[in-house]
Amino acid sequence: MNVRKILRGKRVLVVDDEEDILKVATELLEICKIDTASTYEQAKELLENNFYHIAVLDIMGVRGYDLLEIATRRNIPALMLTAHALTAEDLKKSAEKGASFYAPKDEIDKLDVFVADVLEAKEKKKNAWAKWYERLGGFCDQRFGKNWRDQDPEFWDKMIKY
Repeated sequence: MNVRKILRGKRVLVVDDEEDILKVATELLEICKIDTASTYEQAKELLENNFYHIAVLDIMGVRGYDLLEIATRRNIPALMLTAHALTAEDLKKSAEKGASFYAPKDEIDKLDVFVADVLEAKEKKKNAWAKWYERLGGFCDQRFGKNWRDQDPEFWDKMIKY
């Protein structure tokens, strides 16, 4: 996958209440056309009034799930980027509410690859969660324990299959 080719010229909204995260995300996605927001209100207005190829949404501090609902309604794929809501429950909730990807801020250095995964999956009409599991399944095994999928195996089997 040619990440730069996929990202070039794409319009991205990055929402986080931490200025340093916005700065890092902007640097990692510098080939894109980026809008940023640090509050729910700013993000809501941008989501409702602009086209984006993808939205990168923090969960805590900016009402990320409410923003996810707006993005989903507008057919904008969303990547949930989180530090504090890094639980198996929030992962599942993100998937159920329509997120295309869920990434820990610990892995922010790979944000460009994660965004490209979502955009490529959408373009090819593929399941972005399958690529997510390939990239971050091991991280979740370490963070949540190897049996995290066992709480709802039917759901996860459906979510992560190609």
